[in-house]
Amino acid sequence: MTGESFRISLSAWLDRRIGLSTIKSLAAHKQVPIHRHSVWYYLGGMTLFCFLVQIVTGIFLLLYYRPTAEAAFESVEFIMTEVRFGWLVRSIHSWSANLMLFFAFVHMFSVFFLRAYRKPRELTWVSGALLLFLALGFGFSGYLLPWNQLALFATKVGTDILGQIPLIGHWLLTVARGGDDVTGATLTRFFGIHVAVLPMIATFFLFSHLALVQKEGMSLPIGEEFQNARTMPFVPNFALRDLVGWTLALGTLVLLASLFPWELGVKADPMASAPAGIRPEWYFCFMFQTLKYIPGRVFFIPGELLGIIGFSLGGLALILVPFLDRRAAREERNKLFTAIGWVVLAYMAVFTVLAYVA
Repeated sequence: MTGESFRISLSAWLDRRIGLSTIKSLAAHKQVPIHRHSVWYYLGGMTLFCFLVQIVTGIFLLLYYRPTAEAAFESVEFIMTEVRFGWLVRSIHSWSANLMLFFAFVHMFSVFFLRAYRKPRELTWVSGALLLFLALGFGFSGYLLPWNQLALFATKVGTDILGQIPLIGHWLLTVARGGDDVTGATLTRFFGIHVAVLPMIATFFLFSHLALVQKEGMSLPIGEEFQNARTMPFVPNFALRDLVGWTLALGTLVLLASLFPWELGVKADPMASAPAGIRPEWYFCFMFQTLKYIPGRVFFIPGELLGIIGFSLGGLALILVPFLDRRAAREERNKLFTAIGWVVLAYMAVFTVLAYVA
């Protein structure tokens, strides 16, 4: 059998089993609009790329990591000092987590300002918002795994907030920590959540999100008709541009990891005092700083509880944006929603900066 006949036979074999010709047809006919905001289309792909880097580097780290209070810190130290290029893999894992969340936030705001959530793409927005929350969950649960002093107290502060919820607060706190304090049981629970529970849920929503994007295609800004817009083929034009972006992102990750390797710090000691100037990672800083500014009690409501209620309502409003913005559903611009978006963006940026300088 010649090489060409083998290729044809293999293609026919795959076509009968997975519908290869259908996939090829969809890829060949998929078009991407070209306009002055087209650059924002690439942010979703950049977020996906960073997530894939997280998976690959996370698997390598799992080969050596031991999720116990007695061995976690030492296993990470072993990865960074004894395993060949272990320090680089861990640094890439940490930097890609930060870049993934950065691209996810920028992607969310770009979709919001372009009103790309309007019908029939409401579920695309909802699945994307849930993926953003899951990414924050990855960041929070993974922060404790090196079992260093900063992570221990940051997790203690973060989980303390759960205890402020009326009626079920203490129960939630106990479930999250595996007890009343942050101990080895907390580390084991966070490890299971980080490498099993969250990836399982995220995979479901990721495939759902990608399927919805493929089904509905790229959204156009309000006022433009797809029939009259300039387009380019997804394969190979858009895909190659996406690949160039992924290559640049990989180069950036390697550069950051090489020049600024992620530090390990000091092993966690529950009996020691909290490090000075403790604060969470940058993507939680706007919430952390807000809670610092809220008084201990507002009327009869505890300040932290008021903050939790506010952020919970904000998260719910984020998910329901397509259903709240009725003007976008009618292909009309909504200046109120645009103003709200800029206010939220400015608030997050200013309070994040304040968390570092105040």
